Amino acid sequence: MRSSSGKRRIVLAALGSLGDVHPYIALGLGLRARGHEVVVATGNYYRRKIEALGLGFHALRPDFDPADRAAMTRFMDLRRGTFRVVLGAILPALRDTYDDTLAAARGADLLVSHALPAFAARLVAEKTGVPWASSMITPLGYFSAHDLPVLFVAPELFGPLRCLGPRFWGPVFRYGKRATRGLARPWYRLRAELGLPPAPDLNPLGGCPSPALDLALFSRVLAAPQPDWPPQTVQTGFPFYDRDADAGLPPPLERFLDAGPPPVVFTLGHSAAMVAGRFFQESVSAAKRLGRRAVLILGKGTGNAPPPLPAGTAAFDYAPFSELFPRAAAVVHPGGIGTTGLAMRSGRPALVVPFAHDQPDNAARAARLGIARTLPPHRYRAYRVAAELRRLLDDAAYGRRAAEVGEQVRGEDGVAAACDALEGLLLKPPS
Repeated sequence: MRSSSGKRRIVLAALGSLGDVHPYIALGLGLRARGHEVVVATGNYYRRKIEALGLGFHALRPDFDPADRAAMTRFMDLRRGTFRVVLGAILPALRDTYDDTLAAARGADLLVSHALPAFAARLVAEKTGVPWASSMITPLGYFSAHDLPVLFVAPELFGPLRCLGPRFWGPVFRYGKRATRGLARPWYRLRAELGLPPAPDLNPLGGCPSPALDLALFSRVLAAPQPDWPPQTVQTGFPFYDRDADAGLPPPLERFLDAGPPPVVFTLGHSAAMVAGRFFQESVSAAKRLGRRAVLILGKGTGNAPPPLPAGTAAFDYAPFSELFPRAAAVVHPGGIGTTGLAMRSGRPALVVPFAHDQPDNAARAARLGIARTLPPHRYRAYRVAAELRRLLDDAAYGRRAAEVGEQVRGEDGVAAACDALEGLLLKPPS
């Protein structure tokens, strides 16, 4: 049975890290506040977190465990990590993802998918007729020839090559989509097994947007709409969520912040924190060189032990970035889309240390905005970090521009805009 006319049953499917899942928790809470029944379909790792918020939960395979250090080491490789996720984990488990998504969508009025489960969600929508909206949480996913992304395969090349423009990159990307169709064989095989018609002109690896509605769940300050985005795309702004059991700042951290000038905050989020290496040791040394107070956020469940801490430096497993970043002098982070959005909203300049996936592109975008500098992980040494932070903190232009961007991002309401678009889709008559 489907829900009655006012209350609708909406399934949000997401896979990946906290940065991948948090936007859909934000959407789920927004939709529930509007009276809808919401089910978040994702890995079992997030079950307790989602159920504690009063949202429905449905297990979705493959069951990524962000606390699996060996897996995260494979997945957070700069040049091969994304291929390992998509070709080594997502596509081999496609039938499982399809079965789980199909079960979750039974009786649903709407299915909304993140990029990774979109491969299965499209097939479920075609097979069952359940209305489906796709979404993209990061600009990289659009592979726009008009706004060239910095691709993880060779981040050092794509920045300088932006000048070649869409006349060059448009044909290159179209050729790439044709040339990689063979990598998507599991998807075409499953289509055939399900009795769905062939889709010779569609390569899901080059994007899998819903023909009805596609949500760009990030700020236009970071990336504005482009002519080669799907025409059904609605850009909403960031849907922010960064809580852990509704906990605020730990009291010891509150006291530390109150006791002196704003510190530099060093964090690797969660995924990159599993492969931290000497990041936190070098960060402590950099802060000492600068004569600045520092806060290290080690990552809950990462097992990272704090290095020896001098006076004026404190370390914590967790803090909500929405509360911590506005109280920082600057933020050092890896450029995951969720952390990037929260850093932008805070109005504080950033040093971005990109590890993998969309992080090099997000870092480059923040640098082009004039709110950040970047430093690759293999060059993350205390003397370089101190030099980059000194430029950020001594040049008032970074602070002014970061404050301007923060005001712009705070003026957006990504959750409300996304909920409006999804409710608009629900009101459309079936085609």
